[in-house]
Amino acid sequence: MASLLLKSTLALELPKINKALTQAHALLPDPVKPVAEHIFKAGGKRLRPFLTVLTGRLLGYDQDAIYRLAITLEMLHAATLLHDDVIDDAPLRRGQPAAHTKFSLTETILAGDALLAMGNAIVAEFNDPMLSSSFSKATSDTCAGEINEIRHQHDPNVSEATYFQIILGKTARLISCACEMGAILAHASKDQISASLAFGENIGIAFQLVDDALDFESEKITGKPTAGDLREGKMTLPVRYYLETLDNKAKEDFLEQFKRGSFTPDACQEIAAKIKDLALDQKTRTCANMYLAKAIDALNTLPDRQEKKLLLAMTDYVRDRKK
Repeated sequence: MASLLLKSTLALELPKINKALTQAHALLPDPVKPVAEHIFKAGGKRLRPFLTVLTGRLLGYDQDAIYRLAITLEMLHAATLLHDDVIDDAPLRRGQPAAHTKFSLTETILAGDALLAMGNAIVAEFNDPMLSSSFSKATSDTCAGEINEIRHQHDPNVSEATYFQIILGKTARLISCACEMGAILAHASKDQISASLAFGENIGIAFQLVDDALDFESEKITGKPTAGDLREGKMTLPVRYYLETLDNKAKEDFLEQFKRGSFTPDACQEIAAKIKDLALDQKTRTCANMYLAKAIDALNTLPDRQEKKLLLAMTDYVRDRKK
């Protein structure tokens, strides 16, 4: 029932979010517009702006200006996707040609910069230093998370603590910012703002953990190449669990191939099958559930309104994701 309510509410809010995004797109410099249009039309669930709207409404903000603030998170997210695809030389984004395959590398990178600049400008319109600080810190932390991930690609010795630092930066920080900015816009109390941030941070960590578990699903289910993260040299939690099942010689061989990035497609499929057989993807989801419990604890300190039920349903959505 709650999931149906979440979907129906998102369906009602999406046109307003997309309208605000279209209005912001119209204000971009003309050379930037084609690249920005390409990434926006590639789809996306708009979960980050939706979280800003829900959190702001939960804490008493009832004006339509929230949509203009909310889409700054989508602009920042789109900028990171443009840059990521260039860095990874990814051919596709959400099943469509990645922007850098259609436009030049320079155009794509600079368009991402322009989206980020426009997002900052819109946040500044609200004339609230706390909003500007939140957005700027999210930008900085996201960049740091991406750098950290690149630095540790094919690193067989990366620690679990570093892995979670990467998750916090590259995924959770944007989601926590979405919730925090909704609370700030609503002029919520300091404790409510902290609880909103904690809610977003914990569902963000859980979201990425589930994403890492889904890396070992069939491409037919997720639409992404099976074991793609493994091929890219990312030491994710399911891989760490898998290493614990190997004897010393098998572990040594695995880590050497991981370091060299020499896994064949067949080897990746075989490892994915073993991870599924050993239910290590489910073990990763169990870890995600711990963070979702923390998110619910934070949410429970906030007012009892309809939006609280929707945010609670969001934790179910993250937990049960199949793609």
